Amino acid sequence: MNMKIRIAGITEESIVDGPGLRIVVFTQGCPHKCQGCHNPDTHDVNGGYTADIDGLYNHIQKNAVRNKLLRGVTFSGGEPFLQAGPLACLAKRLRSQGLDIVTYSGFTFEQLAAMAVERKSVGQLLKQTDILVDGLYRETERDLGLAFRGSRNQRLIDVPATFAAGQVVLWEDAAQKQWA
Repeated sequence: MNMKIRIAGITEESIVDGPGLRIVVFTQGCPHKCQGCHNPDTHDVNGGYTADIDGLYNHIQKNAVRNKLLRGVTFSGGEPFLQAGPLACLAKRLRSQGLDIVTYSGFTFEQLAAMAVERKSVGQLLKQTDILVDGLYRETERDLGLAFRGSRNQRLIDVPATFAAGQVVLWEDAAQKQWA
């Protein structure tokens, strides 16, 4: 059975939505509706268009074969965790092909972990995510100097290191240790 997902669109090459060259899948639908959001057209859950996971996977794989510099895929929004099940399946397939996954969410890691108790798909997407950019965009904390996020309250979380440590590990901290 092929799963479907509602998306707003795809950006073929980005260097601002996670480390390295990435394909970005913009999901459709967001409950947060952050003031100053740079993707307000993704808020309506009925907007965008429906895509099937197999088609998205094939599209991304063709790009990865054609462009050897492609490092990974970013799920942005909208709110990707509204469609956690299909995205977790897609992420698992992409990671098996050597691509890493960055997922943006207006929810914090702690909120997502609590949600995962009742919605297993949320936990599955978290486990397939390498870097989570968490937290609402706050216009009052806007900072254009930050890597891969728009406001100071948002965190870049190294998800595998966080699960291993049993506490939130920031990606910047893990990256610094890796190169020390």
